Amino acid sequence: MKGIAGHETSRRTGGARVLVTVGNAYRPLRALGDFFATTLDTFVLMFKPPFAWREFLLQTWFVARVSIAPTLLLSIPFTVLTVFIINILLVELGAADFSGTGAALGAVTQIGPLVTVLVISGAGATAMCADLGSRTIREELDAMRVLGIDPVQALVVPRVLAATVVAVMLTSLVTMVGIVGSFFFAVFFQNVTPGAFASGLTLLVGGIDVVVNLAKAAIFGLVAGLIACYKGISVGGGPQGVGNAVNETVVFTFMALFVINVIATAVAVRVTA
Repeated sequence: MKGIAGHETSRRTGGARVLVTVGNAYRPLRALGDFFATTLDTFVLMFKPPFAWREFLLQTWFVARVSIAPTLLLSIPFTVLTVFIINILLVELGAADFSGTGAALGAVTQIGPLVTVLVISGAGATAMCADLGSRTIREELDAMRVLGIDPVQALVVPRVLAATVVAVMLTSLVTMVGIVGSFFFAVFFQNVTPGAFASGLTLLVGGIDVVVNLAKAAIFGLVAGLIACYKGISVGGGPQGVGNAVNETVVFTFMALFVINVIATAVAVRVTA
């Protein structure tokens, strides 16, 4: 009897372990499904009145405030370093007058979106996730549901749109600051004439490239806002869970935005070719 009971206990324990393993395997798929459901709800509620204008303006200022300094600190070194390397090659080829072309091409097509990815992922998205995560563990979202207020419409939609608007503003700022910084560096340190630099700006970069740049920035902000808000409203485990959610937001946002950047760049090259 003892042997039969022990065998039965062992069988039940093994079955429980299998169920736990299967549950852990399906957890990422469940989280991905919840994310897409939240994304769909967000897009639907974007066009449903009333719109939280006050929250939208507050979040736009909040995300811009935490992102503006890192943007300025990253944009100038990135662009200047790129122009410095390009100008070395151009000088060797006897084509230093085309340094403006390299600066515009680098700032508009790659450096602007790249710096936007870094700043939105590292500063803007984490700040939004921490804010929503803190509200979630304080049960503020549950209180809103009790009062008949949809947290997605009241909190998520304004933050996603704010991240989108700020991302477009940031990539515009990065592009302008990068080109201006490259101008001063090329003219005063590498002896490029101002007229030659200015005349080369539009040689390879046109209006369509600027539109593609802004479109990529809008997609970056939209995706980063969705990831940050989802991780914030689905957080669990108290303050430690908020910290884990913030860390996961950085990783997931970096991965998603870099993949989107590669795909969008490939599509843009095909379209503008």
